[in-house]
Amino acid sequence: MGEIRALIVDDSSVMRKIVERSLRQAGLDPLVVHEAGSGTEGLEVLKAKPVDLILSDINMPVMDGLEFLRQVRVQNLAPGVPVVMITTESSEEHVRQAIEAGAQGYIRKPFTAEQVKERVLPLVHAA
Repeated sequence: MGEIRALIVDDSSVMRKIVERSLRQAGLDPLVVHEAGSGTEGLEVLKAKPVDLILSDINMPVMDGLEFLRQVRVQNLAPGVPVVMITTESSEEHVRQAIEAGAQGYIRKPFTAEQVKERVLPLVHAA
């Protein structure tokens, strides 16, 4: 497998680093990571750079993850790119909305590298 380009969208820079580290521990290497602190920033990154994988928090200021995902799909910014939502929400409603909006999966915080591996690797290998 060649280089994987991932976009991590989360309003917490610490959480973005945790997600990146988990991806590397899950075996995604070489890995190029683009970061965005909001859905709006994430859209700007996608307009400028191609990616192979998107991981987005759901709860963010400015533009939340669900709206970010809807905009990615409406603007056709990452056709065929798997999207995994990251959430603290135990609410099934958020998960249902994310899947309806086009997410291929979700990970609940706190998560382990093993969970990231189980949920993310199959999506990257399928792409």
